[in-house]
Amino acid sequence: MVPSSNASVPEQPLVVIGDVTLTEHWLVTPSGSTGLAGTEIFVTDFTRVETKTPTWAIVLAIIGFFFFFLGLLFLLVRDQVATGYVQVTVRNGPLLHTTNIPAANSATAPDVFGRVQYARHVIAQAA
Repeated sequence: MVPSSNASVPEQPLVVIGDVTLTEHWLVTPSGSTGLAGTEIFVTDFTRVETKTPTWAIVLAIIGFFFFFLGLLFLLVRDQVATGYVQVTVRNGPLLHTTNIPAANSATAPDVFGRVQYARHVIAQAA
């Protein structure tokens, strides 16, 4: 449950970034909760996109080589795989919390950056 100025009505989350939650007035993390005023958010992108030849293309190239030399064209097939993580750090006074969000696909980093931008907007309104 998120802390609230009115104990009978909990505040709804406005944005969730990993295990960090922001409501209208509160920053809630596993390390603790604090008010939004004065909160800083830092984001670092440690994702990368790797290009690999898929296993099925290698197998078809080997099989196709014995029948037609055109089977070697399967080696031109490439897959792009996103790896790494996006690190988000929140700080407010003595509270410091870092969360790492793994890159599920190439859209992970832009999604996290968008959430952080919205969170900064919410923090600016709270100040």
